[in-house]
Amino acid sequence: MGKPERTPVGKRVGRVAALAVLVALTATGCSGDEILRFGWPKGVTPQADQMRTLWTWTVVAALVVGAIVWALIFWTAIFHRKKKGAAAEGPEDLPRQFQYNIPLEIFTVVLPTIMVCVLFFFTATTESKVLDKKPNPDVVVDVIAFQWNWEFKYEGDAAKRADGTQVSTVGSSGEIPLLVLPTNKTIEYRLRSTDVIHSFWVPEFNFKRDVMPDPEKNNQDSSFQNSIDREGSFVGRCAELCGTYHSVMNFEVRALSPDKYDQYLKLRAATNPKTGKPNTASEALASMNCGELCSPYAVTTKPFNTDRTARTASN
Repeated sequence: MGKPERTPVGKRVGRVAALAVLVALTATGCSGDEILRFGWPKGVTPQADQMRTLWTWTVVAALVVGAIVWALIFWTAIFHRKKKGAAAEGPEDLPRQFQYNIPLEIFTVVLPTIMVCVLFFFTATTESKVLDKKPNPDVVVDVIAFQWNWEFKYEGDAAKRADGTQVSTVGSSGEIPLLVLPTNKTIEYRLRSTDVIHSFWVPEFNFKRDVMPDPEKNNQDSSFQNSIDREGSFVGRCAELCGTYHSVMNFEVRALSPDKYDQYLKLRAATNPKTGKPNTASEALASMNCGELCSPYAVTTKPFNTDRTARTASN
């Protein structure tokens, strides 16, 4: 009876690696889109999608390079190790040396340089697209940060009240401010702080920017643009440590379809007959009656009780 044929080591390693990848994908239960995002959070703007595409291909390139390096390491370790029982080698039996191999040295310098240049090119072009600004945005909002809340002031004739003032929403310790915006429109955010440095951050935008006092004096680019792909409610936060109540300096972006947004803006500019004052954000949304999207108060976060006596160690 002859000896059974043994599977080559290389094939065994390949099979084990393939099985490990299959088990990993099956165990996580991830969809194809989730796998290709490689942990990148799902955004709601075209700019977020552009950054996700850059991230995906950067990780793919890194994995390809890593796989080649790992394969070379394993190949060397498996097929070029010292054989059992082999006699000790003298200086005359050394394997071929490569320290003076000019083509190999050029290859190991030129290839990484090309890779870095390609990565830099796609990073720069993506950054340029994300920060691009159209000359005539559909909506312009002044975002004013202060300790420890937000004011949103809408610019343009459509947001002008009968008394000549602009529609605005100011947050308070008892109510989270709502930044109501239209979907599929170009929105420009103009950022300014009245006191210390804050930071405007909506996680679903995959983008944040510092809110500076007197940005023009600090040579600060204080505006950016985006558009929102779908309706929904998205929490916004201050991402810069700005004082005692920094952690609860939240707001909510409420993205509505363009027709709902136009209705909201008209209601904000109109006078509430019950109060004799212009409709607040909550009053305008409540009168629209369009389900959770028109909830008069924030649904992604809630106000923080700033009364220090409510948080004492004893009753």
